[in-house]
Amino acid sequence: MNKKHGFNAVYIIFAVWGIMLAQSLWVSMTQISHIPYSEFLTRLKTGEVSEVVVSDNHIRGKFKTVAKDQPAEFMTARMEDDLAQVLAQSDVKFSRIIESNILSSVMSWIIPALIFFGIWAIFIRRMQQRMGGGFMSIGKSKAKIYVEQDTKTTFNDVAGVDEGKEELKEIVGFLKNPKDYGRLGARTPKGVLLVGPPGTGKTLLAKAVAGEAGVPFFSISGSEFVEMFVGLGAARVRDLFEQGRAKAPCIIFIDELDALGKARNNPMASHDEKEQTLNQLLVEMDGFDASSGVVLIGATNRPEILDPALLRAGRFDRQVLVDRPDKRGRVDILKVHSKKIQMEENLDLEQVADLTPGFTGADLANLVNEAAIVATRRNALKVALSDYTLAFERLIAGLERRNRLLNPRERKIVAYHEMGHAFIASALPGCDPVHKISIIPRGVGALGYTLQRPTGDRFLMTEDELKNRMAVLLGGRAAELVTFNHLSTGAADDLVKATDIARSMVARYGMDKLLGSTTYDFDQPGFLGPNEGSFMKRKYSDETARELDVSVKNLVEDQLDRAVSIIGQNRLLLEEGANLLLEKETLDQKQLESLVARIRITEVDRGGNFVVGKAQGDDISPTL
Repeated sequence: MNKKHGFNAVYIIFAVWGIMLAQSLWVSMTQISHIPYSEFLTRLKTGEVSEVVVSDNHIRGKFKTVAKDQPAEFMTARMEDDLAQVLAQSDVKFSRIIESNILSSVMSWIIPALIFFGIWAIFIRRMQQRMGGGFMSIGKSKAKIYVEQDTKTTFNDVAGVDEGKEELKEIVGFLKNPKDYGRLGARTPKGVLLVGPPGTGKTLLAKAVAGEAGVPFFSISGSEFVEMFVGLGAARVRDLFEQGRAKAPCIIFIDELDALGKARNNPMASHDEKEQTLNQLLVEMDGFDASSGVVLIGATNRPEILDPALLRAGRFDRQVLVDRPDKRGRVDILKVHSKKIQMEENLDLEQVADLTPGFTGADLANLVNEAAIVATRRNALKVALSDYTLAFERLIAGLERRNRLLNPRERKIVAYHEMGHAFIASALPGCDPVHKISIIPRGVGALGYTLQRPTGDRFLMTEDELKNRMAVLLGGRAAELVTFNHLSTGAADDLVKATDIARSMVARYGMDKLLGSTTYDFDQPGFLGPNEGSFMKRKYSDETARELDVSVKNLVEDQLDRAVSIIGQNRLLLEEGANLLLEKETLDQKQLESLVARIRITEVDRGGNFVVGKAQGDDISPTL
């Protein structure tokens, strides 16, 4: 019997019972007249009663004659024991009945039971809705099935991951034409692991494989296998693969595989639910035949924590890196997402790609959407390059907070600070050119910002380039020191970044002459980024630790000296730029070109160090 029909039957029974009860009450109230016992005796003596039925507690009878719109029957409570003698003297037909309490007793049990079962049925129905099918289906998989007509994503919708698409085109070929691809004895890879940072398009790429091959697509997250019930995760793994075999050829996609396949290296939790679920997944991957056309695709951004048994050949035969796109890939991604918006015809997406190094596909999609919102806000008909610039600034720095009013002194300090960053970036070779400066507060704590536009994607940096980057970070602090001869909290974030670069140069890259080409950073980063949570004990002495700290301190101080020297030599030019920034609040690259072109610095000595000297007649000798 259908569950829906069963619940409808329960509701119908309650409705019918309620209608019958209401009807009986209505009839009893409208067709019987309840009279006092004294009135009954009076009418009995006057001969108005024709017949009477006596029970233990009530007297029910009929009148001989009744007035219009009056009920013919009456009822009253019994109060005398010699009622039979009175009735006999009144020449009335009477009889006695014995009341049965069985019906009332039964009803007193049935009605509460029906109410209880009704509430219980409603509660069970709600539980079934929350459990997704009830207790009988607790081990069923929650995978979402995308059949061929639903999976409309193809490789044309995926950009910026050309190498990944080439790897997966073979999977499509195996699924479409298994005989052609297997004519030399090759078999379909059982599993493909997509590895990449968040937002690079791993899920989109898996959907595109299913869309290109025209096969069903099972999608589920690794966290959905893990529940509080022991054995439930393993049951869901079995059910998922059973569904896959029934729909073969197909693709099973498990997102966030690290939630399910974490390495089993914890001796304190050797029999927990996660380990049982992982064991079942390993068994299922060994159990199905690759010729059946079932391909498992997993995705993760933490491959270093996966269990080695899961990564071996025969389970995940192929690992595809889905990395952040380069400039060409970013242009292709922007073209895909820009099809949905109205853009100016002469808008060059390469300039937008230059602004966004390190952006993932999801970041670029968000950037296109934000640019369309900015253009809509200014009532424009089409999206322009300026809209992309404003959207980029909003994403990286936050929303403008013009209601945050700074006092004149703080505003002046911020202007000199940001102009100091711009001067150092323009003076030192190899630094990214300054694109924009602003002293309008943004986000939570940014009182101003200096935006640099990279000239291209960088994968290696030399020692000199790292030192120049540190000097640019410390340029704001140097400008405050030279101009006001004091320090402020505005350079806190700059100091953190500069110190991190210096520590990496000394401890990881071996760029310190005193410590030599030896690494002291044993907390190695993960495959795709910092490996947080690793607390490895250091493997060097206290004397070496002191030398590390001294070397880091000297590096930071040296770059601050360089920045102070450049700012000191161009003190008057710095004032001119700061006053212009105070007046306009925002300066773009064109407004800065004529200003930074006049920056002059002294020659370097043989050791490559800047000579600290006086700047244009001003006696500047700050104490550091």
